[in-house]
Amino acid sequence: MRFVPFPVLGRFLKRRLPTTLWGRSLLIIVLPVLIMQGAVTWAFFDAHWQRVTARLSEGLAGDIAWAAESYREEPTPENLEKIIARAQRSMQLSIALDEGEVLPKDTRRGAVGIVDRTLEKALASRLDQPFWFDTTRYPAVIDIQVQEADGVLRIIAPRERAVATQAHIFVIWLMLATVLLMSVAILFIRNQVRAIERLADAAEAFGRGEILPRFKPHGAREVRQAATAFLGMRDRIQRHIDQRTALLASVSHDLRTPLTRLRLELALAPPFKRQTAMKADLDEMEHMIDEYLAFARGEAGEAAQTVSLHDLLSQAAEDARRIGAEVEVEAASDLKALLRPIAFRRALNNLAGNAAAHGEHVRLSARPLEAGGLEITVEDDGPGIPEEMHEEAFTPFSRLDASRNQNVKGVGLGLAIARDVARGHGGDITLGRSDLGGLKALIRLPG
Repeated sequence: MRFVPFPVLGRFLKRRLPTTLWGRSLLIIVLPVLIMQGAVTWAFFDAHWQRVTARLSEGLAGDIAWAAESYREEPTPENLEKIIARAQRSMQLSIALDEGEVLPKDTRRGAVGIVDRTLEKALASRLDQPFWFDTTRYPAVIDIQVQEADGVLRIIAPRERAVATQAHIFVIWLMLATVLLMSVAILFIRNQVRAIERLADAAEAFGRGEILPRFKPHGAREVRQAATAFLGMRDRIQRHIDQRTALLASVSHDLRTPLTRLRLELALAPPFKRQTAMKADLDEMEHMIDEYLAFARGEAGEAAQTVSLHDLLSQAAEDARRIGAEVEVEAASDLKALLRPIAFRRALNNLAGNAAAHGEHVRLSARPLEAGGLEITVEDDGPGIPEEMHEEAFTPFSRLDASRNQNVKGVGLGLAIARDVARGHGGDITLGRSDLGGLKALIRLPG
């Protein structure tokens, strides 16, 4: 016998068991009930039904043995009439003598073999003569024949004299009770699981920047405690986001005022040698302020809309072409998705802008996935990023100048903002090697 280690058995069961709380809760209720009902049914048939059937068959065999012996002691028509009258009156047996007949050659047995075996055993223990019986020809009676010297003594007995015919009622009641109890259990389990599912939906929606207005704690006490804790955490995180956004907006406003004055003074000042360079510095500072504010805000308050991915990619491609790259778009015109358009456009612009800044050829594509969801890719033919530095590239304020061309305009927030937007939609961004030879940014969104 081969020994199966417990870890292997555990992994096998883990792969076969349900993965959801709903499925596991049902299994916890259904499996013990089925085992219990199976054990009760087996015990009933083994200890009660078979025993009762055996006692009934023995009683019927005893009456048949009395009739056969009584006729054998005095095989006269007068005695046969007495035996028939007494058997009909006291034993519910119909007896007749088929003179000159012999027992049938064929043997008939019913689907439930235990009935035939029990009756055959009882008749064999009480009768000395050959006998034959049939429990299948008539639904309500049993045909039993005993070989006598002058013919066959035929006895017709009600089926309930040999079999406990009402046993199926117990099984039916048992099944009805099982269905009723399991229905009540499933109803209560479903209500509890629904409360957990609503909490998970609220947490997932908050992760995408949405707030479910009608969400309230309900369900079991532990679930309500978890929901209340989630609501408190959500409020604290939202206050932190609002405070951070307000702080960055205030700083942005305060910085824009002197920048505007400097830009106005440069515009009114007479031409001088460093004027163009100073204007470029002001443009870069203003771009940095915009990136800081966009990173802090994250466009979290924007409502989701159904938008065309082909249009979004086309707009990002136009912006990338202004940088000087050759851009192609591969997306079906009818491909749509539920997105926050401003935030997602910013993410695509960041990815396409980075690709155009580091490569001459850029490809933007989108396609639906067979398992559900969407896949959007932004590829270029630039120098790329080493695989071991892919995750570092998403770090805010990270500038991988050793791997990419010098990023003069920017502070290293492009990929960080893009990943933040993708995760805010329930997806993520990963980096890889492009077929064009450069970097490929892959966005996967759930369906």
